[in-house]
Amino acid sequence: MDLTTDVLIVGAGGGGAILGIALSRKGISNLVLEQAGGPPQGLRGEILQPNGQALLHQLGLLDALPAGASKPVRLFHFRKSGGTRLCTIDYEMLPAPFNRALVMWPNVVHHTILECLQQENPTGLRFQASFKSLLYEGDRIIGVQAEIDGVSLRIGAQVVVGADGPFSRVREALRVPASLHRYKDSYLVAALDSSEELQEAQYFVGQQTILGLFPAPGNKVYALYMVSSDSLEHLKASGVAALREQWKVIAPDFESLFNSFVDWNQTAYMGTGRVRAKTWVMDRAVIMGDAAHGMNPHASQGRMQAMEDAVALANVLEHCHRSQDWSCGALKPFETARRAQVTMLQRLADEEVFFWNTGNPLLAMLRDRVFRTMDANRRLQYQVLSATAGLRATAPFGWLDRFQAAGFLPDPRAGVVPVHPQPS
Repeated sequence: MDLTTDVLIVGAGGGGAILGIALSRKGISNLVLEQAGGPPQGLRGEILQPNGQALLHQLGLLDALPAGASKPVRLFHFRKSGGTRLCTIDYEMLPAPFNRALVMWPNVVHHTILECLQQENPTGLRFQASFKSLLYEGDRIIGVQAEIDGVSLRIGAQVVVGADGPFSRVREALRVPASLHRYKDSYLVAALDSSEELQEAQYFVGQQTILGLFPAPGNKVYALYMVSSDSLEHLKASGVAALREQWKVIAPDFESLFNSFVDWNQTAYMGTGRVRAKTWVMDRAVIMGDAAHGMNPHASQGRMQAMEDAVALANVLEHCHRSQDWSCGALKPFETARRAQVTMLQRLADEEVFFWNTGNPLLAMLRDRVFRTMDANRRLQYQVLSATAGLRATAPFGWLDRFQAAGFLPDPRAGVVPVHPQPS
């Protein structure tokens, strides 16, 4: 072998890089291969949810984020297209200190994670490094064939981790069955300039309409606009002015904000898909993050769940390292611990997008009725918010909750919200 390590990680996204940090702190040798030439650049609106904040805090990375790179947001208002308020979700209901959503500057979380990885394991991150194939001894995985800076290398490893996204080449090499669903709608993200600092987020829903406005640091606002996945070229051909006018109809109170949209260079396109892998672990191999369970970004939990994967997997790999048992059975506790929550979040995101973006007037009427019920029902608000915030592994609504949310049954516990102890 040209190189050897205990854990070979393919992909330095939020999950792979966090895994590298966690393993290094446990004294387990690891090497992270990233095919990109360096840290990510470009526009990417990002919300750091409370579970992600707590995880970064535990790793000592939350305070390492650059000063002024985040905007705490407490209130999220849901409105009908045109402006009428339906419901307000208050992050203050969550336990302190992580009871705000943090809207981040593009890529700063990822850059901070990568910088930490390079500091703690200076030779453990290789850019311009491509996974080519798995190496076997008989039917036993012993490493990977890779190309680093144009040089072909054989890298020996006790276990190979595929953290290389929804189109994972590691998953493909392992022949893990997976369903990849491409959504008919995707997202256009735009960075807009506000004349005054906004404090509260706005979500506009209508018939086949979703437009989110999220206050960002420095008097910036991220617009998240749902568009048909095949409509980007048509949208651009219609021109910036036409899109501005569409937004003004949806959210007329923000006309001056939309006037700051003058160039397509202020935008980025986010394709959407969902991955469901049949299994995440095999003898001496694991897939994680989007490679195992990519989800609609509408869930606002993609990076968070990859980071949660990394911490859970690091703990399992520590046991494997101690026993020198890298079998499927030894790795299985990782999948057992994580699958329930990500499956719930995938389903929740699918359900929300279906109802929020419906073109059916009857379903839209039911959606608006649910929002209005939730606005007066703090228990149901909390259950949905705690799921979005990554604080629960079970679905926020059971069948009884659904009837109560639709207003068909009274809810005697409408004002009951869990009481969280304040930190000493």
